[in-house]
Amino acid sequence: MKEFFKVLDIEQVLALAPRFQPVGVEPVGLEAAVGRILAEDVFAAEDLPGGARSTVDGYAVRAASTFGASESSPAFFRVTGTVVMGEAARMSVAGGEAVRIATGGLLPAGADSVVMIEHAELLDDAGLEVSRTVAPGQHLIAAGEDFEQGERIAPRGRRLRPQDAGVLAAFGRSRVMVFRRPVVGIISTGDEIVPIDGVPGPAQVRDVNSYTLAGLVMEAGGVPERYGIIRDDFASLHAACARALERCDMLLISGGSSVGTRDYTVDAISAFADSEILVHGIAISPGKPTILARVGHQALWGLPGHVASARIVFARVVRPFLRHIGGLDLGGASEVAIPARLSRNVASAQGRTDYLRVRLARRGADLWAEPVLGKSGLLNTMVRADGIIEIGKNIEGLDEGARVEVILF
Repeated sequence: MKEFFKVLDIEQVLALAPRFQPVGVEPVGLEAAVGRILAEDVFAAEDLPGGARSTVDGYAVRAASTFGASESSPAFFRVTGTVVMGEAARMSVAGGEAVRIATGGLLPAGADSVVMIEHAELLDDAGLEVSRTVAPGQHLIAAGEDFEQGERIAPRGRRLRPQDAGVLAAFGRSRVMVFRRPVVGIISTGDEIVPIDGVPGPAQVRDVNSYTLAGLVMEAGGVPERYGIIRDDFASLHAACARALERCDMLLISGGSSVGTRDYTVDAISAFADSEILVHGIAISPGKPTILARVGHQALWGLPGHVASARIVFARVVRPFLRHIGGLDLGGASEVAIPARLSRNVASAQGRTDYLRVRLARRGADLWAEPVLGKSGLLNTMVRADGIIEIGKNIEGLDEGARVEVILF
């Protein structure tokens, strides 16, 4: 019987990601850019705003003319005009003068602040009484205060958000370069696997894994391509891998990563001329029987056949690789995790990193992580859980009430 070799810690596996290059790039229209990974640094082509603008409805003035103004001793101004929205001001402001201005209006020459309309009272068509002092620069955005010309407004590697699209629109960027969505092939293996529209026999199961993995790939920003169910046969598996690798940037093989005599994944990978087994076993539970190989420039994964284990392996190691080749730069940040308290004592074996499925429950002011326990092979633990907690390889267990970080599914 084959044995595991090249068993690595999870940190060692993640450190292999830079060995795989990001996919190519493509231009997209701004309306289709949200959710895509930016493949270029974008810089401000001009100051934004191009000139000082009011942040309130009121009157543009010289701040010095308001000094000492109060409700009991207001300052008096002569209203000389109105700033028309969308147009540059045609007048200037001298001491003791005021110009009507709306939020977003371009400040006229000579003005350096805006008095809010609530702090001013018209006496007649041209007279204005101001009851509040303003400082220079108050109630306005200065030219270039939002973005200065030449400033980076969106970095390469960012997943574009709606607010990023808004900023790009403000600078007239109708198209941007983004990384192509990685195409990920998915192969299910095993004589016991039948299509989901089939009727499984007593020793058979439907193809749960390929649909679960396809959803995980889409959720991570990739494009899944399913290559069907392959029987436990070396030639069939090798041929399916060859077909997938012609089109895909990454390949996932579900099942066939254990040490049984009928698991052909390692042999099928090794039969490719430019191939290398990088990992055969990860010191985690669940998920130890995991393979990572390089075939040419592509990553090929052999995942555990049990879908709950495969789902955890995907979350902890496959997804970071997929995000890397997809160009995403998280800036050193890991998965978003929610702090909670553990609801019961949990044992763990030293020498490996354990992942425990939990569900979240609110008790008073605290959020609690309740372990979702069940026998290996059960599907219900996967859908009942909200996420997982990590127990480090040098920790024997966690006590009830311990502070934990829940990595959401």
